[in-house]
Amino acid sequence: MSDTFRYDRRLIVLHWLTAALIAALWLGAQLIDLFPREQRPSVRSVHIVFGLALIVVLILRVGVRLTVAGARPPQTEGWLERAAGFGHVLLYALMAAALVAGLANAWVRGESLFGYVSLAGLAPPDKALRGTIGELHELAANAILFVALGHAAMALFHQYVMGDGLLRRMMPAPRG
Repeated sequence: MSDTFRYDRRLIVLHWLTAALIAALWLGAQLIDLFPREQRPSVRSVHIVFGLALIVVLILRVGVRLTVAGARPPQTEGWLERAAGFGHVLLYALMAAALVAGLANAWVRGESLFGYVSLAGLAPPDKALRGTIGELHELAANAILFVALGHAAMALFHQYVMGDGLLRRMMPAPRG
């Protein structure tokens, strides 16, 4: 089955765009303190814009997955398939949690996007609330990275140990 089924091209693009955005968001969050203090608001703005882009991509991805026939592989039975299904649901749930917490974090802090659009600071003096929301956002983001690395490791296991060609499902078809 892995050799014959290939995901819909739209889902492939959205999958890799999701991966790129998550990597950029996580890496940017890790590196923000290395920037000079006066540049950090712009770096946070880029982080927020990438997070908003990920929201759009995630909504599109769920929409394609639910409505396009080539967005879901044929159903098979077995513990590996159930584990993969659980992993996918977990990834979607963690992305949603990180995005909601990220939006809440930006709103509570009263962030400004490049100095042009200001989000109302709902509780800027409440440092405990800001800290809690920030920690939830960070926890969800780190969990995404952990689960996504497991997802990638399992894809590589399928491809190179099981030899079932699973990686070709999520790669663009050769042109011509």
